[in-house]
Amino acid sequence: MSVGADAAANEGTGAVRTAIDETALLRWFEANVEGFAGPLTVKQFNGGQSNPTYKLTTPTTSYVLRRKPPGEILKGAHDVLREAKVLRALGATEVPVARLLGSCDDPAVLGSDFYVMEMVEGRVFWDATFPQVPKEERAAYYDAMNAVIAAMHALEPDAIGLGDYGRAGNYFERQIGRWSKQYLADELAGRDPDMDAVIEWLPTAIPAGDETRLVHGDFRCDNMIFHPTDPRILAVLDWELSTLGHPLADFAYHAMMYHMPPDIVAGLGGTDPVPLGLPTEADYIAAYCERTGRDEIADWNFYLAFNFFRLAAIFHGIKGRLLRGNASSASAKERAASFPRLARLAREAMERCNAE
Repeated sequence: MSVGADAAANEGTGAVRTAIDETALLRWFEANVEGFAGPLTVKQFNGGQSNPTYKLTTPTTSYVLRRKPPGEILKGAHDVLREAKVLRALGATEVPVARLLGSCDDPAVLGSDFYVMEMVEGRVFWDATFPQVPKEERAAYYDAMNAVIAAMHALEPDAIGLGDYGRAGNYFERQIGRWSKQYLADELAGRDPDMDAVIEWLPTAIPAGDETRLVHGDFRCDNMIFHPTDPRILAVLDWELSTLGHPLADFAYHAMMYHMPPDIVAGLGGTDPVPLGLPTEADYIAAYCERTGRDEIADWNFYLAFNFFRLAAIFHGIKGRLLRGNASSASAKERAASFPRLARLAREAMERCNAE
């Protein structure tokens, strides 16, 4: 998860930091990627991707390779073949993704699992106000994001071969339990009264009804590539957190941008969207409802509270790792400092929900 990532630090490529056997990689390309013709130049993308990501260039084509980090890692972590599975499944749908060109689970090739996809050229927007876009065009970019997440949530997982991509049902119960347990277990990172209140309330407030769809888990403007000139998404990136879950949890995480302070994650918190040429939160929700056949989203503030709680729990875990001296991210200090603000936003959403 690249929450709060700095744009300049993540753009572009540089020298290879995580070593890769270029000779073995060249042999694999020649045997597995249709139309490939070397020689092959390898660079690594800048930034703090949890899975090392490389730009591979030939005289005529560019590719992207994502691999599991070498060495010992936690069981189930950094499952790049899971990412490859969702890219393969979505390749035949209306959800835009980079085309998967091949994957490999043979450790004899690079020492860890990897997959290769096409290199999609376009624009990444790190600021949710889309300042690089003329004011009169910005609403169209928001509508493009709205259309893509609605299209994703319209998919039947079984129909696209993802029926086994996660557990179906009880998504909120499982997620609330998981993140509450992690928060409460980390005594070094401390307790927060806002977080404690939200944890006590959430299990009592889960809306009736249950749905299961493919969810992205981190659907934000900076996790997609837009067309070089048009308000059109060419590829949704970073499927590392995708699973089967509740679509309204996923949509609320995305629409949380209306409340999110921009220095934590790309968001509009504290900003009136209308003077910027952007839709209001109510209009954005209405557009999603129209696309997904809903009359409305009742208990909207529950979904916001849940997502602020989830993100606060993640940042609380970063705080604990920072205090233990084993936080790997350069931005860990800033994320840890943001934890109480996220907990407060979760509580504010809880209070709005209770006042409805």
